[in-house]
Amino acid sequence: IQFDPKKQADILQRQGGFVPGVRPGTATERHLEHILNRITLPGALFLGVITIAPSLVGLAYGITVAFSGVSLLIVVGVALETMKQIESQLTLRNYEGFLT
Repeated sequence: IQFDPKKQADILQRQGGFVPGVRPGTATERHLEHILNRITLPGALFLGVITIAPSLVGLAYGITVAFSGVSLLIVVGVALETMKQIESQLTLRNYEGFLT
């Protein structure tokens, strides 16, 4: 997902929207950049820890790790997406609609 704070600030200003307590224009752009950095930095650090953790555990306890951190991230991502798909299918199956 790509998020361009300058573009979003321009879109907000053109549509008459605003962030409460922040002036439209460059102040909104700086505010959005600040929020984006506050969100992405911890997420990136967390992903780094998750990626390295299996190797560190393997080294600390002398165990050979059958999967790496990247494999773990892929498995969890696929499992979450599969759960979303199943939930949407069950919702669709149980949906009666407006005309019945």
